[in-house]
This record gives sequence, C-alpha cells and structure tokens, in this order.
Amino acid sequence: MRPSLPSVIPTPLRAVPRVFRAVLQVAVSALAACGGDNSASRVTGSGGAGGSGGISGPVRPELGKIQHIVVIMQENRSFDHYFGTFPGANGIPMQNGVPTVCVPDPARKGTCVRPYHLSADKNNGGPHMQTDATADVAGGQMSGFIAQAEKSQKGCADPADPACSGAGAIDVMGYHDDREIPNYWAYAKNYVLQDAMFEPNASWSLPAHLFMVSEWSAYCATPDVPSSCRNALQSPNNPGSAQGSYAWTDLTYLLHKAGVSWKYYVAEGTQPDCDDDAAVCPPKPQWATVPGIWNPLLLFTTVRQDSQLVNVQTLDHFDADARNGTLPAVSWVIPNGDVSEHPVSLVSNGQAYVTSVVNAVMQSPNWGSTAIFLAWDDWGGFYDHVTPPHVDGNGYGLRVPGIVISPYARHGYVDHQTLSFDAYAKFIEDVFLKGARLDPATDGRADPRPDVREAAPTLGDLSNDFDFAQAPRTPTVLRAPPLRSLLPRLVHPR
Repeated sequence: MRPSLPSVIPTPLRAVPRVFRAVLQVAVSALAACGGDNSASRVTGSGGAGGSGGISGPVRPELGKIQHIVVIMQENRSFDHYFGTFPGANGIPMQNGVPTVCVPDPARKGTCVRPYHLSADKNNGGPHMQTDATADVAGGQMSGFIAQAEKSQKGCADPADPACSGAGAIDVMGYHDDREIPNYWAYAKNYVLQDAMFEPNASWSLPAHLFMVSEWSAYCATPDVPSSCRNALQSPNNPGSAQGSYAWTDLTYLLHKAGVSWKYYVAEGTQPDCDDDAAVCPPKPQWATVPGIWNPLLLFTTVRQDSQLVNVQTLDHFDADARNGTLPAVSWVIPNGDVSEHPVSLVSNGQAYVTSVVNAVMQSPNWGSTAIFLAWDDWGGFYDHVTPPHVDGNGYGLRVPGIVISPYARHGYVDHQTLSFDAYAKFIEDVFLKGARLDPATDGRADPRPDVREAAPTLGDLSNDFDFAQAPRTPTVLRAPPLRSLLPRLVHPR
C-alpha cells in the first residue's frame, strides 16, 4: 500500500531571521518511507542477532519495527513557553483567548502578570537550579517565576549561568507559537506532541543529561566504585572530575552487554553553563572528546571499561551515518551553545538546526524504521502552569515540550500521559533489551540509586504514541539548511 501524504499547514514566519526562515514543504520519499532498513546497526558485536547473553530484542513483536531510536535534546524551554496555545494540548488556561492565570511581580507591588505572546527571537529566561525549581513551583501555586528572574539579575555577570537570567527585560511569562516556531508546531500537528513531559530532575542541565543516559544523578566519592555514589540532585561530580567519577551504571552498559549499538553525537562549539554551577565563568569550549555538562558519558566507568569511549562522536559522524543508512540502534544528539536554544541563544538558530537533524534522518535509508524523540532538557525559568508530579526526592522537574516523529507515529495526536526522560530509557529497553531495566537487583552491576525510575507507576508508555498497524508514513521534510552545510559551525577544525 502506498503511504498517504501527511498534510502540512504553512504558517507565518514573522520575527524569524531570513537566513533561517522555514517555509514548510512536504517531500515525498516513498523509498525512504516504505523501503526496508538493511542496516546492520541494530545489533552489533560477537553476540550476533541475539546479543551477548541473549537479552536483545523487543518485549512485543510490533516494537521490532523500530530499529533506530534518535533522542534530540535541546535546552531550557517550558511547555507553556512553546506550546501553551497549541490546540488540544493542556496549555495556558484561557477564556475567550485571554489567559486566566497570572504570576505576581514583586518589583511592582500589586501587579500580576499574565502570559503574553513573545515575538522576540532572543529570550532571557530565568534561573533554573534546584532552589529555583522549588521557588517557581511554590508549593503548587506555580507563582515564583518572575520573582526568581528578578533576583537572578542582581549582580549576575554571566547571563547563561543556571543561577542567572539574561540581562534586559524579564520575559519568563512570554510564550511563542507557530509565528516564531513554525517547524516545531508542524511536527506537533503531523506527528505526536506530549503535553505531560516533565524534566526527570527538579534542577539544571547536568543532572538532566545524567538522568537521560543513566536514570540518576549522583556524587561519587571514589572513581570507579559504585557503592561510593550518593544522590546529588543539584551538584553531581562536575565534568572536570577524574575519569570514572560517574561510577554508577548507565544505559550503555545494558546496551553493550546485549550487543546493541549506540552513539552519542556532540555538536562542538561552546557550552553555556558553568561546570561547577558558579555564577561567573568564561565561555568554555565543547568538544566531543572532552567531558562536559552536555557530554557526560566520557566520565562513566562502564563506558571506559567497555571500550566504548569511541562511540562519543562529532556531529559530522551523525550526518554521514544518516546518509549512509548506518545509524546505530540508539543515538543521542546534543547541540552546542549557539544552536541549543539555551537563553540567550536564538530560537531560530535552534529550530533550523533541529530541522536539519530531523531532515537528515527523514532522508536517510533508516527513516522507515526510526523513532525520533525531541525534547528540551529543563524549563529554563520560563512559566508553566502545571504542577510537577512527585515520584521521589529528585523530581519530577517542571514540564518541558516533547515531540515524537516516526513513520509509525500517530498523526496529529496529543499524548496526555505523564512522562519524563525516564520514558526514553524505558522505550529503549523495551525495544532492544526485552524490557531489562537499570535495576541494581537485576542488571549485574549494583549501585545505590534510590529507585528504578523506569518502573515508576506514574510513568507512561511511549509505545502508545505509535500505530504499528499503519503503513509507514511519508516523511514531512521541512525546508532548512542541509546538516552538512551547518557542520563548520558544529565541529571544531582538527
């Protein structure tokens, strides 16, 4: 059966720089959508099709249609900030088009600020440390955003630090829509938007990325010794620590044991946050070969001991792997500061970069068996009206946007399940590891993590975002610079 052509609704592109304007187009690629995926990258190594130990494979046969999972992690935007007015989503409460919620402004006594449309491409955001998450949530009132942003501007020299907000107007109550982020809204309209995706931790980027790859954030007193690790929501070992400082078990350990391939692709450039969460630090380069806030796998004991450090690669390898149809089973794609959308980086730069990454997958021979998950690692100080659920002492954190893109993704669906990045690990485990979990009691490498996050009763199931009975859908390719044309900005010269 020939797959049906998904509809794309063109959207106005005001307030977006001309170089990154994205005119929505549909590219029909029956070969990519319908053709088989002959890649041998799902399972690698001496374990063969069964993987070493024979634990690889899906928990249900239909999940076997997914051979490649790509997680694209951007930076610092709340759900209401990007999708608060998206039709059918749990967005900003409104009546007759006017927000019915507001947040007090301590600098202007008696003033309560409603959410408002924000057309600016450069945003300031607010502070986003553990204390800020607590203050913003304000016991469930969701009323601390402006106060924290105002406090953070006093005596703050580095607006990109997680303890700070950008200099200038307080804009944490502003929201964007399809006028500023037409491509993100097009993905949401044509695939799946998740309106209950929460940051796994109630703090900043480093713990969020640790949760993304390992389901925990900890401080380990002794390198390579899992029993020395203790819970650390705000201050895990910083990326300048000794090799093996992240001694607890990460997801790549299970993947390697099962013979399932993975890569962690890093856009090189600069990173915006300070390694030690200090208020002031000079801009720091981001390299694929150097541990960093967004590049933590290099410090994991298991990655080194499994001889997998070479799997952390520059973004040009992702471009080549996509074009050649050799994407690994699991990919994480990490931006640099310029394209991260971390305030004060331009929204348009991030959207153009993400579109280029998604297009690279859509135009790849691997498209017909791929699931792409797009999210933002924390709320960035921006307003959101939903109180985060409590699952343990680490979170959840505040709500962030989540999008699912796949030839098997449901069309125009808003997923209301409670989710966090833990759901990505759970889905990877269900697709490739027969449901094995990062569980100290069963994974063969005990550590003192407080719980098994993938098993939380409140956590939804990402397989509900797919319709595996449908014919693979034609990709919705949007106009953006080819990824290879962006590589000079994303890969350091060697």
